[in-house]
Formats: sequence, structure tokens, C-alpha cells
Amino acid sequence: MRKLLLNSTAIATMAALTASVAVADVSISAATEFKYKSRSSQVTASDGTTFGTDSEIKFSFSNKTDSGLTIGYVVEMLSDGGDTSIDESSMSISGGFGKIVLGQNDGVGDNFGIAEMDLIAEESNSNALSTSISTNSDIANLSSNKTQIAYFLPAMGGFTAGASMYDSGTNTGTDSTEFGARYVMDAGGNTITLGAATGTTEATTTDTDSQNMGVKIVSGNLSMILSNGTYEAVDEDRSTTGASVSYKMANGIKLGVYSLKSEDDLDLSEEYTAAGVEAQYVVAAGLTAVITVDDYDYKAPTVLDTGSSAVKDSGTTTSFTLKATF
Repeated sequence: MRKLLLNSTAIATMAALTASVAVADVSISAATEFKYKSRSSQVTASDGTTFGTDSEIKFSFSNKTDSGLTIGYVVEMLSDGGDTSIDESSMSISGGFGKIVLGQNDGVGDNFGIAEMDLIAEESNSNALSTSISTNSDIANLSSNKTQIAYFLPAMGGFTAGASMYDSGTNTGTDSTEFGARYVMDAGGNTITLGAATGTTEATTTDTDSQNMGVKIVSGNLSMILSNGTYEAVDEDRSTTGASVSYKMANGIKLGVYSLKSEDDLDLSEEYTAAGVEAQYVVAAGLTAVITVDDYDYKAPTVLDTGSSAVKDSGTTTSFTLKATF
């Protein structure tokens, strides 16, 4: 009888422990793309055709506690050309107070800024010869994939906002902070989204600052974006304006067009302009084909920044991309 009672107690204890152990929801997703690009360039080294791939695997874990908190963990792993490094890895805690994200991640600016390329599936970045000019109006990712803390306010109507901070860990380090906000409203059946983001990386001499402001209007199958971005740093004072339009056709094809202009006010001779058209077609669920044609023109500065090897260039880039999601 005593053995039976002990066994019953052990079973009850194990049942209680099992009930208290959290069972996490686990999901695995992946995205991969293969690109063929043909570039007509004035620079011999850039003229020609190339193949490229871009792939990533994402592991997501989620658990809800008895107190109502949602605990999450996300790992994103690169999977191209033998590179299996961890791209991002972060833990999140969310509830009625909002959401806290801790770990290796991007700053919050990317979650709130609005740029012309948000409507374009494949950004060309034709001008890869210079790092002293911007090729889009998005906020610069000042704390990309760095261990940091971020906080997102709970949604209040159509308003959302967040802030993030990266601590470099030294007294003379390069700490980064980013802030962002969005507001979504309905206007006569149309959806209008206003977005803004700002970021700063500290330095002993000149801080690096980047801002973005944009508006997105969605009216049925038609979407439009107008945006502006700035970037200030040592020897840099850039301003970029952009616009884009996309339209979803009844046959499943999505058309997009964009244009942008970027210039450095510290050297008025440096300028980058680009315009492009794009067609996306959903071949099957999870499989999309994209054709993009970009025309660009880059005017190099008369006096190069320290370490810069910018070269004047103009041309056209045509690319075909096959994208798969799982």
C-alpha cells in the first residue's frame, strides 16, 4: 500500500512538473533567390554579366507564460557560398507594455522609415564604385546586426514607435541610438502611412547622423511612395529624394517604377541619379520571378574623400531574379 501511495505521489509530481514546463511553438522558414545580372557600364571592370545568390534560414521559437507574457527567440542564418554565419539572433518579451528585443539585431529605424525602394523587389545598387554617395533614401543602418536593446510601444490606434541603443562598451566608443515612428490612417478608402526614423552614432570628433521621412499611399491595387533621406558624417552631407509607384494587375503581374536623386552638399559635383522599371510575377505559391531594368548616372566628386576611389560611371543594369520562400 505504501509503495502504491509513493508511486501515485511520483506520478502526480511528474504530471505537475510537466504541466508547468512551457511548450514552445517552433517554426522554420527560408528564403532563397538566384539572380542573373547584365550591366552595361563605362567602367570596364563593372561591364558584363554575373550570377548571384542570396539565401537565409530563419528559426523562430515562441512561448506564452501563465502571466500573459510572450517570450520569443529568433535566429536568422545566412546560407550562401559556404557562409553559414548567424545574421541575427535575439530574444523578445512582449505584453501589454509593448515589446522588448534583446540581442544581435538591426536598429529600429528600419522598422519605421519609408523609402522608395520599399515598393521595388530587387534594388539594383548599380553604383558600387563609391561609398561616398547614397543609392536610396532609406535610413543608414548605423548599428546593423549588433548586440543591442530595443523597445517598441504598444500600438495606439494607428500610431507605433520604437527606440534602440547599441553600447560599444568603451569610454571613447561609438554608441548608436535610433528612434522611429509610423502613423497609419484611412482617408476616403485609401490607406496613408507616414513614417520617420533617425539615428546617431557617436564619435570623438564628428557624429554620424541619418534620417528618413516618407509617405506611402495605397488606393486599391495602386501604391505610391514619396521619401527623403539625409546622411551627415565626416566629409559627408548627403540628401536623397525618391519616388516610386507600383500596380497589381489582374493577371498576377505587379509592375513598379522608381526614380531617385542623391547629392553631397559638401561637394556639389558629386551626384547619383537612377530610375528603373520592374515586373514581378507569381509563378506558383512561394515562387516569384522578377525582371528589373535600371538606368543610372554617377558623377564623381572633383576632390575625393580620404580612402575613396570613386569613378565617374553611367549605364544600364538588367536583372532576372527567381525567388523562393518556404
